[in-house]
Amino acid sequence: MYMDICYGGVPSKIPQNSMGIRGYDYVEFYVGSAKQVAFWHMKALGLDLVGYLGPETGHRDRVSYLLATKTNLKIVITSALQPGTYEISSFVQKHGDGVKRWCVEVVNVNETFSKAVKNGAVPIKKPYRLEDKDGFVEQAAIRLYDDTEINFINYDNYKGLFKPGYEKPVMNIQVSRKETNLKIVDHIVGNVYVNEMDYWASYINSALDFETFIYFGPGDISTKYSALLSKVVRSKDSVIKNPINEPLEAARKSQIDEFTEQYNGSGIQHVALVTNNIIETVANMKENGVEFLDAPPSTYYDDIRKRSEERGGLVTEDISELERLGILCDVELDSGGYLLQLFTKPLFDRPTFFYEIIQRRKGASGFGQGNFLALFEAIERDQERRGNL
Repeated sequence: MYMDICYGGVPSKIPQNSMGIRGYDYVEFYVGSAKQVAFWHMKALGLDLVGYLGPETGHRDRVSYLLATKTNLKIVITSALQPGTYEISSFVQKHGDGVKRWCVEVVNVNETFSKAVKNGAVPIKKPYRLEDKDGFVEQAAIRLYDDTEINFINYDNYKGLFKPGYEKPVMNIQVSRKETNLKIVDHIVGNVYVNEMDYWASYINSALDFETFIYFGPGDISTKYSALLSKVVRSKDSVIKNPINEPLEAARKSQIDEFTEQYNGSGIQHVALVTNNIIETVANMKENGVEFLDAPPSTYYDDIRKRSEERGGLVTEDISELERLGILCDVELDSGGYLLQLFTKPLFDRPTFFYEIIQRRKGASGFGQGNFLALFEAIERDQERRGNL
């Protein structure tokens, strides 16, 4: 089914931002066992295995699996094959399985990289080419939180499957699963140490000519046990959106504290994936074996019904179905729309990374502020079970 599909970028898209950023491209994980994590993404998220890099393609130090959808959602899962593959093995030893980099497609890698570095970005990899018989791909990278990177990539001169080094999978893995119809990345969230949020928001805004879209200050995101601060930075055309969270002192340990302790640093906490039908997506993901955070109490949904009715029946989904599946719903005052979202439990042994499933309805542009209390109480219940609250 993937044989005639190119999982590179979308060269025709004209950016409406100063950095020439077309949008999110792929997210890459460094993990201990790429085959196992790739299988989970195939089974649980309903992604297709469409590309492979490893010894069979001329790379003896690592193995990477490209998982994708026809709507251009791309996840790369990478493991080291040799102890000497320091970049991968040291990352996994320190952080556990997690996101090493997220990538944006750009019009001109040299120009975007040069502007970013001139604006204060820390360079990781200067612009370079990967070439094969199908052409070439240009890439570069700048630093983000601790060991994380932002990659710039351009596929305009490449006609291959993904990028040089990747070929059609050499293995025939058959997976029975329900379709999830996940579309694209909506936003990517970083967790950082105390007093780092302002630094990283300023760094990203300066380097990439982004802006701070939302700020949640003291008291905006809190429960009786824990609290946090958050800033959302975005490109000025909103194609890239990145919340940044830091802990705020409270009675007990916040989810951000738990993350930075377990992850041994600042890094990516979760990636939000878009669906156009969250009820169907979540129901099918549950059948695929995905564990989600506990549902809020029934009084939460009584309040949703009331707020929806006050706005003339704004929420068109069956709220009883939202309640059955534990899907959160934030009726936004500013946009006049509403946001539907649900969060998986952590994917890996360390309670660090998870996915968010999100559907924006009727112009919703926020990040679920009305859901924060229900969400963080659910996270705290999981923290308590682990003994980390």
